[in-house]
Amino acid sequence: MVRARGANVAAGPTLAAVAREAGVSVPTASKVVNGREDVAPETRRRVTEALDRLGYVRRPRLAGTGAPGLVDLVLHSLDSSRSGAVLSGVEAAAYEAGLEVVVSAAPTRGRDGRPEQGWLDRLTARGSSGVLFHPAELSAAQYAWLDHHRIPYVLIDPAHEPPAGVVSVGAANWQGGVCATGHLLELGHERIAVITGQRHTMAGEGRLAGYRSALASAGVRYRAEYVRHADSDETSARLRTHELLDLPEPPTAVFVCSDRMALGVYAALAEREVRVPEEMSVVGFDDLPEARWTAPALTTVRQPLAEMAATALRLLVRMAHGERPEGTRTELSTRLVRRASTAPPPAVRPTAYGPVTAQRPTA
Repeated sequence: MVRARGANVAAGPTLAAVAREAGVSVPTASKVVNGREDVAPETRRRVTEALDRLGYVRRPRLAGTGAPGLVDLVLHSLDSSRSGAVLSGVEAAAYEAGLEVVVSAAPTRGRDGRPEQGWLDRLTARGSSGVLFHPAELSAAQYAWLDHHRIPYVLIDPAHEPPAGVVSVGAANWQGGVCATGHLLELGHERIAVITGQRHTMAGEGRLAGYRSALASAGVRYRAEYVRHADSDETSARLRTHELLDLPEPPTAVFVCSDRMALGVYAALAEREVRVPEEMSVVGFDDLPEARWTAPALTTVRQPLAEMAATALRLLVRMAHGERPEGTRTELSTRLVRRASTAPPPAVRPTAYGPVTAQRPTA
């Protein structure tokens, strides 16, 4: 029977039993359990398999137990501003808690795209107290593996709805969508487009719902042709922006559901010689450093990534101590950061824009 994550567990098999099962000495088994490197690969494999067969539970090493506490942070990549903000938040909270952090870049998938089991084995071997994932790309088997080994974990800003009972921390996406769209409405815009991410993602659906709610509250007609889905990157957002500009009645403002996509919007507007904000207002989402570097500086919705990561770390520590959060989903508030990319709509504007003056990007 699988127990709830973070719950106290009854005494299981001893390390001596694991050593007998693997045909090694107790000190050797201990080296594998504690993540020591001076063990032959074949020996490590036998001990790891014995740990799994017998259901050996590695007790977490938390601050105050006489050994340094250790947590794992699994990131999709290390070369993005989002990952940097998450890492900063986790590091600050871990320092306060007296914990050490092991950072891994996207080890949950192999080169062929299939789930990678090796990182899970290494996680058990080094005795991690728990894992933070940003974003989570776990298979059902990997969730089950973590549950079976009683390893607590928290998802930071997951892309999709987690399985029932999985703890996650995210932003108030609906609130952010309302805030961004409401700002444009207050400026006098009614022809407001939205470029959101892929369909059926938590963030994209929440921000789109906020956009629609703000329009409805203001009595502004929702226009399906003003809604465009992109792949959350600059190139895709550029293409979607060209599509909006080619409409018989193009928008006067666009809410872009990530700062990264907003860079692609800026590029497309420059290609069409559409001035920001004089002819087109743009609002982003995230408030990454890039938002301040654009020209003009991007008005955006601040998503508190560092605070979300710190909150996730604190939840993980509580779970490793046997506590359970009151709810499985924690949302932090978003807020509008006003900069120079938004302004009232022009009094007179064309009903359509001219042809592209630069070569369009390929899909």
